[in-house]
Amino acid sequence: MTAHNQEMLPDVRHMQVFNAPIQKVWDAVSTPEGIATWFMPTSNFEAVLGNEFTLQSPYGVSPCKVREIDPPTRLVFNWGETWIVTFELKEVEGKTEFTLTHAGWIAGVMDNGMESAVARERMDHGWRTGVLPRLAEYVEA
Repeated sequence: MTAHNQEMLPDVRHMQVFNAPIQKVWDAVSTPEGIATWFMPTSNFEAVLGNEFTLQSPYGVSPCKVREIDPPTRLVFNWGETWIVTFELKEVEGKTEFTLTHAGWIAGVMDNGMESAVARERMDHGWRTGVLPRLAEYVEA
């Protein structure tokens, strides 16, 4: 339970090791060109603390804000009202361990009428089978 007495669903979390140097992966997750290539189109994205930008998902435009940045190891941003996405990078023997955390899943019905648990499962599937494989393809090319 949160301070507001809302039940939270588990975070979506995925870890993958990329056969790429940390700077290449960092550039992929922290630049507008990189994000647009493997994730989704964005407007006004800059990896600068407090920067407000939008993500253009299949479900519409979502407001986002950079809330934490520590190049080249950590980028955290708010996505919409409740979600928090964290990209953590760690250099391991010339490769990059990449951990994605998608948090802020409040149980119940979302503004769009979809159950949070259903949306969470769809997003988990999307990260795992679509987004992260595209990131791997991009940074390992």
